[in-house]
Amino acid sequence: MTDAQHNVDLVRRAFSVFNTGDLDRCMSLLTEDFVINLAGMPFQMRGRAPWRGNVELMRAAFPDIHAHIDDIFGDGDRVAVRLTFRGTHRGDFQGIPATGREVAYMSLEHYRIQDGLLAEEWISSDLTTLMRRLTEPEQAH
Repeated sequence: MTDAQHNVDLVRRAFSVFNTGDLDRCMSLLTEDFVINLAGMPFQMRGRAPWRGNVELMRAAFPDIHAHIDDIFGDGDRVAVRLTFRGTHRGDFQGIPATGREVAYMSLEHYRIQDGLLAEEWISSDLTTLMRRLTEPEQAH
């Protein structure tokens, strides 16, 4: 098996663990100085604790959040993944109180692997679709 395939398998495993909600196990797959790059964020975040804080905010708002890998490939120490996140809005999210609505949005994510661990991520999520679903009036059917 190639290094690229090992790296793809690591990212698959990381999302599988993410879907269980076991954040301690997720953090064991990150380097100590894990680097977080979020689209629109004017600075990087570093470390496992900020990663955990970000995930805890999402899980507080969407306790059943689930990541589905739609596409994934790797080359060298990099892995690219296209995901669909699904969940139910059960808690405050960016000032929007729980709506009970089911949501789905896409995220394009790239990872750098170092010594068999996730070392850096670049995340570009479709937050426009997510926010629209949370704020638009429900459609009558």
